[in-house]
Amino acid sequence: MGHALCVCSRGTVIIDNKRYLFIQKLGEGGFSYVDLVEGLHDGHFYALKRILCHEQQDREEAQREADMHRLFHHPNILRLVAYCLRERGTKHEAWLLLPFFKRGTLWNEIERLKDKGNFLTEDQILQLLLGICRGLEAIHARGFAHRDLKPTNILLGDEGQPVLMDLGSMNQACIHVEGSRQALALQDWAAQRCTISYRAPELFSVQSHCVIDERTDVWSLGCVLYAMMFGEGPYDVVFQKGDSVALAVQNQLSIPQSPSQLEALQPPASGQHTTQI
Repeated sequence: MGHALCVCSRGTVIIDNKRYLFIQKLGEGGFSYVDLVEGLHDGHFYALKRILCHEQQDREEAQREADMHRLFHHPNILRLVAYCLRERGTKHEAWLLLPFFKRGTLWNEIERLKDKGNFLTEDQILQLLLGICRGLEAIHARGFAHRDLKPTNILLGDEGQPVLMDLGSMNQACIHVEGSRQALALQDWAAQRCTISYRAPELFSVQSHCVIDERTDVWSLGCVLYAMMFGEGPYDVVFQKGDSVALAVQNQLSIPQSPSQLEALQPPASGQHTTQI
C-alpha cells in the first residue's frame, strides 16, 4: 500500500469495529509490547501498544495513560487513536492504538547520524528544542509534568517535528511532600518510572516537606539537549542536588518562557534575509 514494509501477517484484530492487520513486531519492554498494524479501512499504519495487566492497579494505570493522551490535541504530543481492554486468560491486556512514525525516535535519528560520523546541526537542534518545549508547555498548562522526557520518548514526524510520547509516567506537576512516608513513596515511584540518566536530582532522594514541580522536566530537557549536541546520553555529567549550576537552571528557567526565547533563534525561512546575528 505504498510502503516498503515486509508483511508477515499473523492475523487481524478488531478495535472500535475496525479491522487491523498485524504487520510486524516493533518492540517490547517490561510488560508492554508494540506491534505495527495496518488499518484495513484506511490503509494507514498504526502502532498498537499492548500492556499486560496482572492486577487492578495495572488496569487503572493503563486507563490513566489513555486518559492522559485524550487530554491533548497538540501537534507535539502523541494522540490516541483508540483504547480498549481485552481479556487474556485470567489477565487483561490494555490496547492503545497510536499513530505510527516511520522515522522512529529522536534517539534513532541521533544514532543514524553517529553511524555516518555526523551530528544534528545547530538549526536542527533549535527546531527540535522548540517543538519539545511547545509540547511540554501544553502539558504544564494542564497542570501535569511528563517526568520521563528522553530521546527515546520523542518521536519524529515526516517533516522532523518532535512528538512527545509515553505519557504513562505523567502525574500532577506540583506535588507537596508532607512527610517521610510520602517522600519514600515518590522516590520509589521515580526509581521505577523515570529513566535514571534523565531524571531530575530531586527525584533521586526526595526530601520530607518539599515541593516537586514541573522543573523536573526542565532538567530532563537539558539532558535531552546534551544528547542532541554530543550524540550520547549525559551519563557522566549528571549534577548532584545542591550543585550551583543545577540550581540556577531550575530556579531561573521555565518551559512557558522557552518557546518565545527559542523562536527568536530560529533560522529564517527559505528566501528570507535577516541581519540578526
